[in-house]
Amino acid sequence: MMATQPTDLHICIIGAGMGGLASALALAKRGFKNIDVYEAASGLGFVGAGIQLAPNMNRILDNLGVWEDIEKEAVDVKETSIRQGASDEELAPVDLKYIRELYSHPHMVGHRSSLAGGLYKGCKQQSNKIKFHFSTSLQSIQSFLPKPQFTVKPRNGEPIKVSCHVLLGSDGVKSITRQRMLQELGVEDKIVDTGQAAYRIMIKRSDMGHDTELRDLMNKEGVTRWIGEKRHIIAYPVSSKQIYNISTIQPDTNFAAAPDSTYTTKASKAAMLKEFEDFCPNVRRVLDLVPDGEVCEWRLRVHSPLPTWVHGSTALVGDACHPTQPHLGQGAAQAMEDAAVIAVVLSKIPNTDPGSIKKALKVYEKVRKERAETLVELAAQSGRALHLGEGKAKVERDREFERLKKEGKGKVPDRWADADVQKMIYGFDCTKVAEDRFEEVFGVV
Repeated sequence: MMATQPTDLHICIIGAGMGGLASALALAKRGFKNIDVYEAASGLGFVGAGIQLAPNMNRILDNLGVWEDIEKEAVDVKETSIRQGASDEELAPVDLKYIRELYSHPHMVGHRSSLAGGLYKGCKQQSNKIKFHFSTSLQSIQSFLPKPQFTVKPRNGEPIKVSCHVLLGSDGVKSITRQRMLQELGVEDKIVDTGQAAYRIMIKRSDMGHDTELRDLMNKEGVTRWIGEKRHIIAYPVSSKQIYNISTIQPDTNFAAAPDSTYTTKASKAAMLKEFEDFCPNVRRVLDLVPDGEVCEWRLRVHSPLPTWVHGSTALVGDACHPTQPHLGQGAAQAMEDAAVIAVVLSKIPNTDPGSIKKALKVYEKVRKERAETLVELAAQSGRALHLGEGKAKVERDREFERLKKEGKGKVPDRWADADVQKMIYGFDCTKVAEDRFEEVFGVV
């Protein structure tokens, strides 16, 4: 189909995760009316654990018209308590009540399904512009120039060849789009094991019975982080405080001998309890509430920084180009920033020629790449600080916690709670930056 103006462009998105959903909705809101989303799963499923809803993400969700419903079930984060895992001693409390006023949007926590569901509902309201193809997986990409051409296969059908004006690869850390792009560019596709794994657990309020200490945790408007050598736990209530979300980080022992393509596995409750047996009674009691057979473990993997996110009229989005460790709570937020910026730059192209599309996607890369990769490294640094064993580095870290506890301000080793880090992350309006810088960058890329 001939595209005479930007909003006529046929845009295909691989993957209906957070980045794919947000990209589709952001483009539709900018007037694009021919958007196809291909997802290998039979539906969104709305599974998963808790997720941090940071102000930089919530600002985008608000602009997309979906934040109000998501906010209703979310829990405000007014404080965080960082504690020794073994003793439950509070290393430092951090007051976060100022965030809503300072950044115009709150820092909240919610259920991943609420976020995905809110985005999907927003997309369905744009059904005249967005079409979903579930149970349809990307098989191969034949070309990137001048127009992307690729093959998808419905689960119960024959392969289908597709041609479009713009292809967005939002297909996660195992991205086929990225693999094929890097292959064409002669670059190694290097996924990196972090040596860490995560249990993600959700406990219902009703399962806590009459345990007042655990119910106190459930009733908090805040986040609790228990830290220990090579391990930590972050926990907070979600779903209107009806579910207690727990995410752990521990050394990867179960995936070491697994096939390289394995990212999740059913895990042993006994092994999980053993991993945290030296943590405080509150932690052990809440972990013991997990039903047998419902323990799952995730392998944490990242990717070496890529030389580019763009090839021809194809761009990578979210975990396909900047997978991150979870220590800043910015994985989904950074995918949302990608989506918002892509929608801006494609809406501002002067014509629909492949050369203009490529230049616009290069503006997206210029606005987003350095920032996203900086936050990936900052998340890794934060994880290393939290997991220190005995030694000089831990002594200095704990001095920082002590100063924070006494003075109520200063550097926070748990970087997502640090005011200066928050200013860098939350104070950045990616949509405004893309709008303001488009003409300048488009003229030189």
